Order: sequence, then C-alpha cells, then structure tokens
Amino acid sequence: MDILRPQRKIKTKHPRHIARLNKIEEPNQLWEMDVKYCYITGTDSFLFQLSLIDVFDRSIIDYHLGLTCKAKDAVRILKSSLAKRGLGKGMSLPKIRTDNGPQFTSNLFAEAIKESNLIHERIPVKTPNMNAHIESFHSILESECYCQNEFESYMSAYAIITNYMKYYNERRRHGSIKFMAPNRFYEAFRNNAIRLDAFSA
Repeated sequence: MDILRPQRKIKTKHPRHIARLNKIEEPNQLWEMDVKYCYITGTDSFLFQLSLIDVFDRSIIDYHLGLTCKAKDAVRILKSSLAKRGLGKGMSLPKIRTDNGPQFTSNLFAEAIKESNLIHERIPVKTPNMNAHIESFHSILESECYCQNEFESYMSAYAIITNYMKYYNERRRHGSIKFMAPNRFYEAFRNNAIRLDAFSA
C-alpha cells in the first residue's frame, strides 16, 4: 500500500558569480550583455535590442532586434558571438557579465553558460556602473540613433538600427581605443599592429 507521497525533486541551483574588477589586457576576456528598448511611433509599440560588447575593443560582436527579447534570444546571441570569434571549449574563454534581467537569470541561459564552459558574472542590483561599457554603448545608441529617428514601423526601425550598428562597428571612432573604429582596432590588435595598456573593468 503506497502511503508515502512522491518526494519533491530538488532542482540543481547554478552557482552565482558576483561581478568583480577584472584586469583586461586583450579581446575576449570580458563580454557584457544588456537589453535596451526603443519606441516605434507608427505602431505604438516597442522594439527590444540585446547587445553583446567586448569590453577591450568595444566591438558589438552580435545583437538581437525584435518585438520581444527572451532567454532564447540571449542564448542565440551568446553562441553566435562565440562562433564569430572562433571560440570553443578548451580555449581561453571570456567571462560574461550581465545585470539580473529575466533573460540572464533563466535556467535556459544558465544551461547555455554551463554547456559552453563559461563563467557568468551578475552585477549587484542597482550598480549599472559595473556594466559600464554596454551601458555606455546603449547611451551612444540612444543619442545617435534612437533619438535621431521617428520609427514608423518595425521594418523601418530594423533597417535604420542595422545600418547604425554597421557604422558603429566599422566607422565610428572611439577615444578609448586610439580613435579607431572597434572592428578596425580588433583586427589591428590581432595582427600585433597596435597595443593598448591593460585596464580594470
């Protein structure tokens, strides 16, 4: 006679790493991710942008644009960025730093981190300065793209933002990387044509 109730299954908790200062000396040491949204006037709705930045060279390695932004989108951008930089298991991999948004605290994202053998740092609540590089990029994006356009539809917003992202990575100069565009600086560093002093992030 079965008188005992089935035991509740205890889910394995993924370890939480608190973001701390890191010494950054080269690309692919620390990546930051965050979500931003903009208003589409013509449809009275919002578009979400999730971006992943390499803290060293300021490149936006990949990004998501959509009417929603879910954990699966964060996972896709993370895996795509690893592939674009040619990174995999057994190699020196970047730490991933985010805030505590639902995309990044989800089990799906945690499993992707574990599967890729990465370390995920989450900043303490109300400390956006610890995610400063992606926050700075999103501020630039707001002032130079979102605020300069009145989007009439999702497709027009997508096209304008996509063009801006290409400009940002390939032509927009940054004082912190010797007044070079991010992609150009990344390639120059890889080819030992330029150096940048280490910094903390």
